[in-house]
Order: sequence, then structure tokens, then C-alpha cells
Amino acid sequence: MDRRDFQRSFASAFGMLTLGHLSASSEQFGVPRVNGPRLLESLRLIQSFGANAEGGVSRLAYSDADLDCRGFVMELMRRAELEVSIDLAGNILGRRAGAEPGLAPLMFGSHIDSVPGGGNYDGQVGSMAAVEVAQTLADHALNTRHPLEVVIFQNEEGGKTGSRLLSGEFAERELDLVTGSGKTIREGIELLGGDPGRWREARRRPGDAAAYLELHVEQGGVLDRENIAIGIVEGIVGIKRWNVTVEGFANHAGTTPMDRRRDALLASAKFIEAVHDVVRRSPGTAVGTVGQVVASPGAPNVIPGRVRMSLELRDLSMSRIDELFERLAAIGTTIGTETGTAFRFDQFYVSGAAPTDRRLRALIAKVAADLQLSSRHMPSGAGHDAQSIARFAPVGMVFVPSVNGISHSPREFTRPEHIVAGADVLVATLLTADREHWA
Repeated sequence: MDRRDFQRSFASAFGMLTLGHLSASSEQFGVPRVNGPRLLESLRLIQSFGANAEGGVSRLAYSDADLDCRGFVMELMRRAELEVSIDLAGNILGRRAGAEPGLAPLMFGSHIDSVPGGGNYDGQVGSMAAVEVAQTLADHALNTRHPLEVVIFQNEEGGKTGSRLLSGEFAERELDLVTGSGKTIREGIELLGGDPGRWREARRRPGDAAAYLELHVEQGGVLDRENIAIGIVEGIVGIKRWNVTVEGFANHAGTTPMDRRRDALLASAKFIEAVHDVVRRSPGTAVGTVGQVVASPGAPNVIPGRVRMSLELRDLSMSRIDELFERLAAIGTTIGTETGTAFRFDQFYVSGAAPTDRRLRALIAKVAADLQLSSRHMPSGAGHDAQSIARFAPVGMVFVPSVNGISHSPREFTRPEHIVAGADVLVATLLTADREHWA
């Protein structure tokens, strides 16, 4: 949409949010419930920013759609009586003062950017729920001991840029990486109102936040399949990735006998099968993936002499990832001996596992039980901003079901009752943590 269309839709959106049919919040166990219709309406309204023809959104970080949506969300935050600003990293911060000076803030939030051709729930549910929690507290004139910070992180889908800038994981070379919008991260931070020249000053240290909570759609099918309302995230998996090069010998496909070949693609196929078998038969919840394969020279009448492929391993335990890799590297050596090829592994990516705080897990479980919501503990196989925030604060994550486990797709869907239930768990967990002298 152009800017005039945006202004019209912006005004219309806020008009709809003040309609009288939106019901007031109720209370249970001394904790307010969120205004479900208002939350769902906010979630529906932001779907217009970057809407695609398939029914989802393409709201890439630093795009016009991202900028327009950020403006809309900031106005929602102001209406929730938050003091809104942009930090040096380009994240949106909505602050609310606490009653007791000197306490570190309780943080909660998510992201609103999407992948290309994405859906309407990933990140957006947690972001709109966080704003709704702040609005609910304002509606009830509830004061917290701790200051509160609602955070909308920038460029989560492009590598958790906003949260990694806060955690100190960011590297200067990343400023010049080109994102899906066509802009570099340096240009994007400046466009959002941050200061790329002062990116190091955005970093937070242990003790700068009392805790961080994030509500998110599961993006998998476990909760939906088991008909469970709330997932209590045990931790966010660590990830290691390698470039795997298999060296064979390229030769004529018609004149080289089968028993004289050094076929790099054949060796690679055996290795790919080994990845599946080894990880699947291992105890626990580790996953392994070969997602890229490029054979050279790539002609139908030439035996492949070289293959480059990726290897990714994920698990809650980094040592478990290392154990699996050592087994697979040894298998690669054996396959190489059998096929006359050689395997080389070059690691190029590490994202550390982030266990959630056991006290927050227990608190989320109790809140879910009090609200008579079914729950289960589970790992997160996808990365989230909470993974970076865990480097300087205790973190807790609440999952709500994704229908059929579909995500990063216009077909992504979470049922309204589960969204509202997740927001109720979020506000109750936040207030209980605040009351129980969380530090």
C-alpha cells in the first residue's frame, strides 16, 4: 500500500479497536484475564501490513511493510500507557515504571517481521499478546513492583539481529550483510531509528533484566496432535552446521566400470542415509538434516567427482551434538574408504542451546493448572529471541498450538481460543513472578 492508503488504514484500524463490542477483562485467582476480542482484533489488523495474495504476510525486516507495521504497533503501545522508544539496536521498547526503585525490569515480547511468503502468527501472536498484557494492566490500574519492558525485536527472521545485539553475540562484520529487503543490517538499523555506529552500546549485561517471558506459536505439531493447550518450553535447541566436502574422481559415465568408480555422489548418498539412521536411533530429541547438496561437474554423462553438502545437528545439549557429529564424521571416514573418496567437515555456524529457567517453568506450569489448561514440557526446535536473551537473564517461553504443525507459510494457523489462553498464561505468569520477589 502507498502512504495515503496506509494512513487511511491506520486510522480505520484504531477506530475498530475502540468499538464497544470488545468485552472487558475478567479476573480469576486474583489475576486479570486479557481482553480476548481486543487481542484478536489487534492480531487481525496487523495482517494488513505486508499482506500477500496467499493470505499470509511478507513483512521482511527493514521493508516498507515492516516500517508501517512498527508504526501501528508503537501506537498500540502508547495506548497501553507504555513509554515508547527505539533503542540503539532498532528494537521497539515500551516501558512502564515499577513501584519499587532499583529493581531490574521484567521483559516480555517477540517480533513482527516475517519470512518471505510467511503466515500471520509466527512472532505476531507473542507481540500482540505482550501489548495486550500491558493494556490489561492499564485497564485495571495495576502497578507492578518491577518496571516492565515490552520489546518488539527487529529482524528476528534474519538471524535474531535485535536480540543478538542486546546479548553481545553480534559481530561487526554482520552490519554489512545484505538482508532480504535488499538493505544491509547497518542501513536497516538506521532506518528503524537505531544507531549502527553505537551498536556495541546496545549490549545488556547479567542483572539488567530480572527475567524475560515470550509467548510464541509452537511451529510444530506436538501440541495440536496431543490436544494440549500450553507448551512449557524446557529450552531452545543449540545448532551446529558444517559444510561437508566429498572428494572423488570425475570420469566418463559410459567407459568407467562400476567397480572402478570413485563416485562422490554415491558416497554422499550413503552419508545422508547414515545421518538419518544415526540421529533417529539415538535417544532424546536430537534432529539431523542434510539440506543442501551440489554435485560437480553436474553433467549427466560424468561421474560426480566432488559433492558439497550441508550438515545440521540440533539438540538441547551441545555435548550431545558433538557426540553425534563425532559418530557421523567416523562414518564418513569409513564410507570414504569403501568408495575411494575423502570427506572433509568445515564447521561454519554455532548457536548455543539455551535452557529456560526452572523457576519460570514451574511457575508457568502452576499458572496453566490454575487456569485449568492442559500443558506439557517440551523443547523448542526453532530458534527464538529468548535464546539470545538467556545470555543475560532468566527466560521462560510459553507455546500455543500450531494447527497441523504448519509454520512459515500462509497456511499457518493458531485457534483463537489458544491465542487468548496463551495471553492469559503470560499475564498471570508475569504478575506472579513480580509478586514473588523475582530477582
